[in-house]
Amino acid sequence: MDANGETAPALAPSLLVSMPQLHDPNFERSVILLCEHGEHGAFGLVLNRRTSTPASSVVRLSPPLSADCGLELWIGGPVEPDRGWILTGSQPQDIEAIRVCDGIFLSTSPVLLRRLIEGPLQPRTRLLTGYAGWGAGQLDAELAASAWLHSDVDLDIVFDTRADDMWEAVIRRMGADPTLLQAGGGGVVH
Repeated sequence: MDANGETAPALAPSLLVSMPQLHDPNFERSVILLCEHGEHGAFGLVLNRRTSTPASSVVRLSPPLSADCGLELWIGGPVEPDRGWILTGSQPQDIEAIRVCDGIFLSTSPVLLRRLIEGPLQPRTRLLTGYAGWGAGQLDAELAASAWLHSDVDLDIVFDTRADDMWEAVIRRMGADPTLLQAGGGGVVH
C-alpha cells in the first residue's frame, strides 16, 4: 500500500534489473523474471546465473535417469536452493504448468523434468534451482529506494541472450546506457 492506503499496481509479469548500487552477491547485475507481485509479497527467478553443472548430476528421480541431453542447471535465487523450477517457452503437453505470460510457462513436474533431461535438448527451456522472494511490501520498498528497474518481458532476452550480456541488454533495450547509471546522494539513482 502507498501512503494513501491504496494498493500499488502489481508489476508481474516483468523483468527486474538490479541497479549498480545493489551489491548483494545474490542479485548484483541480475535480471529477474518477476512471476508474482502483490500485497503479500513477490516471487521471481534470476535469469542470468548460469552454472556449468549438468542437471543430470544433481537431479535424483526414481527410476534413475536413463540419458542426459546436457541440460544445464541455473541459479534461480537464494531462497530454497534445493527446489527446482522448469521455465519453458511453450506450454508442455499433458503436464501441469503455470502461464507466467505469453511464451513463458513454469512447472515443477518430475515427468517434465525427466523428459527434458532424457530427451533431445529443447530450445527455450531452463532448469533453475532456488528463487528470489520478497515479503509483503519488501520489493516495493526496494523499488522506492531505486535498487531495481523494471521492464516488460522480452522472450529474446529471457531465452536467447547470453547470461553475461543479459543485464546490459535489458538496460539498453530500455533506452539507457548502463555505464551512465549511478547512485546519487541518499541512495537515489540517476
